[in-house]
Amino acid sequence: MLKKAILAAVLVLFVCHPTLGETPSPTPKPVASAGMKTLIDSLAPAEIDETIRVLKSNFIDPNALKDQEINRATLEGLLARLHGGAILLPNKDGGTTEVPAQFYSEVLNNHIGYVRIGSLTADNLRELDKALASFATGKIDAMVIDLRASTWNSDFDVAAEMTKRFVPKEKTLWTLHKTAARQDHTLTNDRDPSFQGLMTVLVDGETAGAAEPMAVALKSHARALLIGQATAGRAVEYSDFSLASGKALRVAVGEVVGADGRSLFPDGLKPDLPVEMSPAQKRQIFVLSAQRGIAAFVFETERPHFNEAALIAGTNPEMEARQQRRNSDENLHDAVLQRAVDVIASIAVFQRR
Repeated sequence: MLKKAILAAVLVLFVCHPTLGETPSPTPKPVASAGMKTLIDSLAPAEIDETIRVLKSNFIDPNALKDQEINRATLEGLLARLHGGAILLPNKDGGTTEVPAQFYSEVLNNHIGYVRIGSLTADNLRELDKALASFATGKIDAMVIDLRASTWNSDFDVAAEMTKRFVPKEKTLWTLHKTAARQDHTLTNDRDPSFQGLMTVLVDGETAGAAEPMAVALKSHARALLIGQATAGRAVEYSDFSLASGKALRVAVGEVVGADGRSLFPDGLKPDLPVEMSPAQKRQIFVLSAQRGIAAFVFETERPHFNEAALIAGTNPEMEARQQRRNSDENLHDAVLQRAVDVIASIAVFQRR
């Protein structure tokens, strides 16, 4: 991998050189990044060495291929090829501090318990327990577990405690595997679940870290259906290494093997039912749901119809309502949650037959 990253780095220096591309040239255009990676991967070790040697000896600007520049580009290439397994940070604190996403719950259609887990924190675990206790007093026979607000977090212990509320006792949840340390830490459910009915789990590209093995365990042990988009593929444990300048290198030192026996890094988890939805629209709905409830973005509200009074008044309530929706956030729709509700309704009909 290192030699291929070095070659990719050298080719980036070559393609991006400022003197190239200023005048039309009959030579072929540079290969697109995906195609270039495939081409580089096809080279034998001897060909990689030969390619770098030819570039160093013949490229028009020798300064562009000095060791210092190659080393910088090599590091850039390696970080890209490691798919988030190593991240260079501006400082040891990571540069930013994210506000934890809040837990949210609601009852949909009088029988579906909806929980948006948010950040995987002890506070949200307590909120989850309160919601499940509340659901237990009603006629909740299905659950929607929304992990789309559960962005990267490596607190696998809290994630395990949340997962235990939904999977049978004594089931293996996942294993944290550390190759360098030669350690495997397996998490197993040691308690009875709080809910065992029909479940769907909502995921997308922002579902990351410890939330990813949660989704796998719910699918494997609770037969939950995964709906949405592929997860981030960052179910790893990081360690930060300080650099002399004050910057830091965050390195994945442990990877999670899910309940299905498969590593979740770097490919993540694919949904059973793919549903496209923009992250920006999703976040907007999550913010507004705190005031209006999530149901407002799932179910169609009754629309005004053209009638005799409108005819006499010379108005059209249907057109006016449509224009109001265009000028407001009423046209926001959570297609992923809608699909989950539809699936639950369909299964309920099938089970009654």
